[in-house]
Amino acid sequence: MTTKEILKKHLVLMLVLGAIALVRPVMKITGVMDLLGQQFGSILMTVLISLIWLIVVLRKKVSSPVTILVGAGLSYALFAILLSGIVSPLLDGKLQGPLTNPLALVSIFTTNAVWGLLIGGIAKLLQPKH
Repeated sequence: MTTKEILKKHLVLMLVLGAIALVRPVMKITGVMDLLGQQFGSILMTVLISLIWLIVVLRKKVSSPVTILVGAGLSYALFAILLSGIVSPLLDGKLQGPLTNPLALVSIFTTNAVWGLLIGGIAKLLQPKH
């Protein structure tokens, strides 16, 4: 299956997995992350989201978990950037965050693509061999 076919077949899955990861910024915005401690909470949520991603692609028995989870990471990056663009003017009265810094945009997309690549690689290793 080509990458284009994989993207077409699993686009909704990638978007849903990316949306699930929005729990991290939402917890930060709402102050819930402060209750856990910023550093611990961020690490904990990253681990939990990674486990969810891993379990979902393994249970769905997708043929290309790396591609799907890179797509999930990229969709999360896009959603987080859009969320920041919507919420920062409401909370701070002006646009802040990655939309004001092109290098931050590149960094966010790269970081989250690598996150998906790592979890996708783990999923690929854990998939039963046919």
